[in-house]
Amino acid sequence: QVQVEESGGGSVQAGGSLRLSCAISGSRFCASDMSWYRQAPGKEREFVSFISSDGVTTYADSVTGRFTISQDNAKNTVYLQMNSLKPEDTAIYYCNSRRCQNYWGQGTQVTVAS
Repeated sequence: QVQVEESGGGSVQAGGSLRLSCAISGSRFCASDMSWYRQAPGKEREFVSFISSDGVTTYADSVTGRFTISQDNAKNTVYLQMNSLKPEDTAIYYCNSRRCQNYWGQGTQVTVAS
């Protein structure tokens, strides 16, 4: 059984930083080509960032230059370093594998106060 577990969220002031982690267990195949998404209250879930199995990254325009995605293949874990956080970054953050899109975790809450 594939399990996805996000962690690292919290409450910070605007301008602060957080580092999110996402661990995938149950399948090494699924633990590649990973994306981060977020969903703010009353809004649709939106794409944040992606990292391919060979390290190619993409970002949403709204986070480019502030967020950095990375991965540790040995640990089946992907990270999202978030710097210069803004109140509009407040959301629940989820990770998802493009190879196994049916599996989602509970997400991790990020709250940025102005």
